[in-house]
Amino acid sequence: MTKPEPKPELKPETRAEAAPRPHAPVAEADLRVSDADREKVAELLRDAYAEGRLDADEHAERIEAAYAAKTFGDLVPLTRDLPARPLSFEKQPLSAPQGPPPQPPARQESPTVVAVFGGAARKGRWRVGSYLSAFAAFGGVEIDLTDAVFESPEVEITVTAIFGGVQVRVPENVSLQGSGIGIFGGFDVRETTAADPYAPVVRIKGLALFGGCEAKPRRGKKLKEWVRRQLGTD
Repeated sequence: MTKPEPKPELKPETRAEAAPRPHAPVAEADLRVSDADREKVAELLRDAYAEGRLDADEHAERIEAAYAAKTFGDLVPLTRDLPARPLSFEKQPLSAPQGPPPQPPARQESPTVVAVFGGAARKGRWRVGSYLSAFAAFGGVEIDLTDAVFESPEVEITVTAIFGGVQVRVPENVSLQGSGIGIFGGFDVRETTAADPYAPVVRIKGLALFGGCEAKPRRGKKLKEWVRRQLGTD
C-alpha cells in the first residue's frame, strides 16, 4: 500500500498571504452621521437663509436633505458653497471637554394656568404639548416658552382674561399666530413667521374682557429642542 505523500509545508511568507486580512478602514465620507451632526448642518443652513445666501426653496430642500442624511458624504455638499463657518466633523479627544453639561430633564406641567386675584407663571425648562389654557381673573398669567421643550409641531394657547392680563413670550425662531377678541380690553399678538419651514407654530386665541393679552417673540432667545415628526425623522 502506497503511503500518502506529505503536504508541502508553507513558507512563512505564504502563510502570511493565506491569513485573512483585516477590513480596510472606512472613508470619512462613508461614516454614519449622528443627530448632532445633522443639527449642526441645519443650524448653518438657517443662518445662511437669514443672511440671504439661500432662498426659501433652496433652504427647505437642503434642510430636508440634512435631516435625511445617512453619511458625512451626504452632509458636506449642503454647505460647500456657503462661506460662513467652515463645517468640521472632527471628533474631540476623549480627554477634551465634551461641551456644556447636560441639562436637567424638562418638567411635566399641567396644560392649564390659572390666576384669580393673584398671579401665576409658567417658565423655565418645561415640556409643552399641543394645547395650553390660560385663565386670568383680577390677576395675571405669564407663559414663557423660550426655554421650554416643544413636544408638538403646533401649540394652541386658549386665553381668557377678565379684568386681568395674560402675557406670552415665545422664542424668536418659531412662528407666532393669533386670533383673539378684545372687549373693553386688548388682544395683541405680534405675528411672526419663522425662517425654518419646519419650526414649531404657536397659535393664540381667546377673549380679553376688561383685560388684555399680549404675545410676542423674545429677541435673542432661540428654541433648540423640538420634535420634527413631519420630516419622518423621529
